[in-house]
Amino acid sequence: MPRSAPAVRRRLSMMLASTAMIMGYTIMDIQTASAAQPAPAPGAATPAGDNPMLAKWTGPFEGVPPWDKMDPELFPDAFQKAMAETRADVQAVIDNPAEPTFENTHVPMMLAGDTMERLFALWGVQTSNKSNDRVEDIDAEWSPKLTTFYTELFLDPKLFARYKAVYDKRNSSGLDAQQIRIVERSYDEMVRDGANLSAADKAKLVQMNSKLEGLFSAFSSKLLGDEKLYTFVTDKNELAGLEPGFVASLASAAESQGKPGQWAIKNTRSSAQPVLQGATNRALRERVYKAFISRGDNGDANDTNATIVEILKLRQQRAELLGFPTHAHYRMADTMAKTPEAAMGLMMKVWPAAVARVKEEVADMQAIADAEAKAGNGPKITIEPWDYRFYSEKVRKAKYDLEESEVKPYLQLDKLRDAMFWSAGQLYDLGFRENTGTIPVFDPKVRTFEVYNLKTNKNVGVFYLDNFARDGKRSGAWMTTYRSQQTLGGERNVLASNNNNFTEAAKGEPTLISLDDAQTLFHEFGHGIHYLLQHVTYPALAGVPRDFVEYPSQVNENWLMTPEVLSKYATHYKTGEPMPQALVDKILASDKFNQGFNTVEYLASAIVDMKLHDRKTPPADVDAFERETLTEMGMPKEIVMRHRLPQFGHLFSSDAYSAGYYSYLWSETMDADTWAAFTEAGGPWDRTVADKFRTILLMTGNETDRAEAYRAFRGRDPDVSALLRKRGFPTE
Repeated sequence: MPRSAPAVRRRLSMMLASTAMIMGYTIMDIQTASAAQPAPAPGAATPAGDNPMLAKWTGPFEGVPPWDKMDPELFPDAFQKAMAETRADVQAVIDNPAEPTFENTHVPMMLAGDTMERLFALWGVQTSNKSNDRVEDIDAEWSPKLTTFYTELFLDPKLFARYKAVYDKRNSSGLDAQQIRIVERSYDEMVRDGANLSAADKAKLVQMNSKLEGLFSAFSSKLLGDEKLYTFVTDKNELAGLEPGFVASLASAAESQGKPGQWAIKNTRSSAQPVLQGATNRALRERVYKAFISRGDNGDANDTNATIVEILKLRQQRAELLGFPTHAHYRMADTMAKTPEAAMGLMMKVWPAAVARVKEEVADMQAIADAEAKAGNGPKITIEPWDYRFYSEKVRKAKYDLEESEVKPYLQLDKLRDAMFWSAGQLYDLGFRENTGTIPVFDPKVRTFEVYNLKTNKNVGVFYLDNFARDGKRSGAWMTTYRSQQTLGGERNVLASNNNNFTEAAKGEPTLISLDDAQTLFHEFGHGIHYLLQHVTYPALAGVPRDFVEYPSQVNENWLMTPEVLSKYATHYKTGEPMPQALVDKILASDKFNQGFNTVEYLASAIVDMKLHDRKTPPADVDAFERETLTEMGMPKEIVMRHRLPQFGHLFSSDAYSAGYYSYLWSETMDADTWAAFTEAGGPWDRTVADKFRTILLMTGNETDRAEAYRAFRGRDPDVSALLRKRGFPTE
């Protein structure tokens, strides 16, 4: 999805090492690594050679990526040739002797770099889904080169002069509202990104961006290095309390690591969290917990602290060079919140209530631990961070007669996938037909689905589903588009993917997932729905502000627990019986359970992120800054940040979520208010509300200001009270 010039450069640099997440569970944010395929802009060069990474995509569905031909060694040559084509595309616009207009400047720039767009779709998968040491080396070499290329390309004064000429005449040249929006946003973005700098300062900016990209790549590589490590268990008795299927998967992991007869717990959230929640062996919980929260912070070759210090210094220097007081102000200039103060204002409305709820939760857990010790069922303990998830399950059982182990047998991954597809059909007329095996995939376990309109049977695109964890795949969950919709240059379909890190069941058994994982599944699919439904003319109006991105996906989580989904798709993996209503009732009764933990864990990360970037003097000691800031905030000692700074990939593997992690709360405020709109109307499946949601907010990209669009949908601004009620916090 090529956009206006500065957006192309920013998006592509973010693509090189991009991560993002959501509160409550790990999730990587949407990445629009689309591959547009209109006719090349006038003057575009055709890359020489027969490198398959550069070829136009062929096959069904308007062409699909040649995953079966992907080879890391092909990318350096491909990058070089694709840069030459992109430079020629842009140069043709610069050299056009005609007076600058929207049609001869903005339109060809939005269609420029066709080959590079396809290439980045492939490279994004190579680095995120299929990485290895060689891929990391290539990324480390080429990320700075590509960033330098795009920074220099879009700082060309002659290109900016054309944009400025169109901007100056935007209200007198017959442009429509969308075209004026593109002209204004493009001009503002170019100015924010340095177009008005002197030649000397532009050179400084190029160096800063290039160095930052190298640091982002280094951070990602180091973090992945620590996430490749395992905690090995030699005595099966230490795994007491864990589900048999999960234990079997740990045995398989150990065998794959050359240690048959042992059990391997990978240093990722998807492996660590079940241990922290279910293992009765406290020593094992502590060992797994400490390994997990120490990623990037062990004083070894994978330690990220020095890398982070350099990133923070460069970010602040760049912000000041560009005329902003801090990096936070620079990053938030084009968001719904607009300023760090507005984002902090929302977070601090929620923080005190969340901390107060944590104190209540800890008291409940400590009471159970004390009672067990008094009864001789264990030593006397004080609740520590590695105890929180374990004892919260005991509280859940005591308060609601509910345990995760009761729920999981009804949550079959394949059934829930069908559920999310069915829901999209009911709400938005999207249909899904599996076509796995008919088009190339990048891993044998990736499944594919044709997406079509249920009413017209017209193809919408293809949906790729990569569900399982493996070595070389980054942690978390994320959504990607390999090709995004746009009308400019010819209507095109969408190639979208969801990527998760679920632990696959032993051979022959269905994969069962937790309720949190089920929410992740629906969340990521909400991103997919957003881009499958998009219908915009201009790719420059396809991207949405960072604090809007998570909104559609968070809304989509709500349909998981509807009676229609549970009765039809939450069936026991052995008996096939639907989840009993009594169990459903217990789940719904406990929906506000542990919200103190969930909110504080996330919000601590978001507040620290903002405090880290909304300051003129970056800290020289990252660990000390984290400790001191959390102390000032009154962080409960029983909880650790969901993402400690040494492993905070959202912030340090790219600029994507730096000074932007607050956006999940911003989006959830709209999400809670939107769900209230369904509730106030005919219920979760009300088509009147669903149609308004689709046509005003999901289909329209960024064609209008998103705050205005939300007001058009809801009739007012979002009400934070809906969020507080959803989490069970006081509204006054």
